[in-house]
Amino acid sequence: MSTVQEIDSDAAFHSHFSSLPPTTLLLISFHTPWAAPCAQMATVLSTLAASYPPQIPPIISFLSLNAESLPDISESYDVTAVPFLVLQRDGKILESVSGSDATKVREAVERHAGKGGNTGRASLPPKLEATPREDVNENASIAGGGIDGAATANGAFQNSSATTPAKDLSGYAPTANDPATAPEMSSTAGQIEELNARLAELVKAAPVMLFMKGTPSTPQCGFSRQLVGLLRENGVRYGFFNILADEDVRQGLKVWADWPTFPQLWVGGELVGGLDIVREELESDPGFFSQYSVNGLGGMAAPEKQARPEGVAT
Repeated sequence: MSTVQEIDSDAAFHSHFSSLPPTTLLLISFHTPWAAPCAQMATVLSTLAASYPPQIPPIISFLSLNAESLPDISESYDVTAVPFLVLQRDGKILESVSGSDATKVREAVERHAGKGGNTGRASLPPKLEATPREDVNENASIAGGGIDGAATANGAFQNSSATTPAKDLSGYAPTANDPATAPEMSSTAGQIEELNARLAELVKAAPVMLFMKGTPSTPQCGFSRQLVGLLRENGVRYGFFNILADEDVRQGLKVWADWPTFPQLWVGGELVGGLDIVREELESDPGFFSQYSVNGLGGMAAPEKQARPEGVAT
């Protein structure tokens, strides 16, 4: 069966690319290690690859690339979000798929490579569905300070002494020695509130705030570098925050903003989105950043408007 080959360098990619005959379909999967949908896509591609037996020349070749580790290749394919798949043959892009929809990926592959020969043995992972837990057996009685019953496999209880009458608790009054009926609130909730308050300040630290990997002078990922370039091209003054320097902000902002990827651009305290969304905004409205442009010269905001990893600078 075929497998998905991980490419870790530009040289390895170009070497593999040039070795393929013009009839072979090349599937390139761009991923990042921190994006959960990419892990799901890896499973989908492994399953698909297994359905295509190795042939000479190969019908299809599966490649996987870390979009951030190989930014030049990512930029050449205009990758702005992950997971992102490109299907090409003889150097010509046939189709691209953005997102982790297994059905779309399978249909795209089968359109250009036909169905695999082992589809009866391997199938795509089914959509995950939550099964509600069954309620506790209403007939369980109180005895010996606990529930008088045997735990079943599904988490419910079966009454093992149905004839035992229930205790009369009408005159019961709680005492200080009674066990707590609910767990004490942990400090986690307070920590989350504190972090959310900090995030609310950070996104307003400057009229335009960029949460990125690295700094504008030394971006640590291709997406961040491209977004910095867009801001400079449009003469935008902006503040920035290096999320690699603060794991609390990095993870917390994903949840608080309900936006799982970086870079993130915030304008006036409101989330615009990532690189692809910013590009779409500029395409539909070239003057999107006009009120934030300073004499046509873009760049970082004044130091007092730049957010630092330790918080909002004063």
